[in-house]
Amino acid sequence: MTHYVDYIADRNRDPAIVAHRGAWRGAPENSLAAIERAIAVGANIVELDIRKSADGELFIMHDDTLLRMAGIDRDAETFTIAELQAIALREDDGGEHRATTDQRIPTLKQALEIIRGRIFADLDLKDRDLFSEVAACAREMRAASFVDLKTTVMTRDDLNWVRAQKIDGVPFMAMTKFTASGFDTTMALLGEIQPFMCEIHFDHLDTISANRQRFLGANMALWVNTLDQVGSGEWRDDKALIDPDSIWGRLMDAGISVFQTDRPEELKAYLAERRT
Repeated sequence: MTHYVDYIADRNRDPAIVAHRGAWRGAPENSLAAIERAIAVGANIVELDIRKSADGELFIMHDDTLLRMAGIDRDAETFTIAELQAIALREDDGGEHRATTDQRIPTLKQALEIIRGRIFADLDLKDRDLFSEVAACAREMRAASFVDLKTTVMTRDDLNWVRAQKIDGVPFMAMTKFTASGFDTTMALLGEIQPFMCEIHFDHLDTISANRQRFLGANMALWVNTLDQVGSGEWRDDKALIDPDSIWGRLMDAGISVFQTDRPEELKAYLAERRT
């Protein structure tokens, strides 16, 4: 399997599908089973949320508490890793109406064992001060070239913070916003660290499409979330299921080549349809 950076840099590849918290329709989100499902349905990248247990182990869980995914109203990071791994996860995206499964809260190391050489992973740290520690774990597990770390880069302070982190060997993705009035300033800032990819928001899609050659020249792939969340604005999965050309299609035509979605199977089918 090629390295993450090389895969993203390939201009002949199809748009990449990122399974948000794993392919969680049919497996608990952020579980080992959800990673396996992401691989099975043909996602290219799996997004996972990283936290640190009370006894210092890195584990995977999105929410601060275990209420939604396990029915336990207590902060996840107050448990030891042994306690966490004794807790059964609810199916899919959890909630009171979801049944309990045989899946347990995974450690990052367990996840990297599955990921390495099979799928890429976007590691979303709930505390960015874990950057260096997570990078060290990825190197230890021989998975550094299969994962990314990301944080916001909008100011000089953001840039300096990233530069101070010890993440050698782990690809870095910048999270940023592009506006017509601030485009040149943002690109100049990013140019100093040259991220292989940017998770972006934007004022208007025209701001992105009009600068397509600038992004290509910087070897900077663009990632957009189409999740059914406020942050996605009008670019949401629920709209894409009704009219994929108006959401996924328009974004692709503007130069977006990486999509984080809760509908990886449907996006996969749409990409196949576009090729015919």
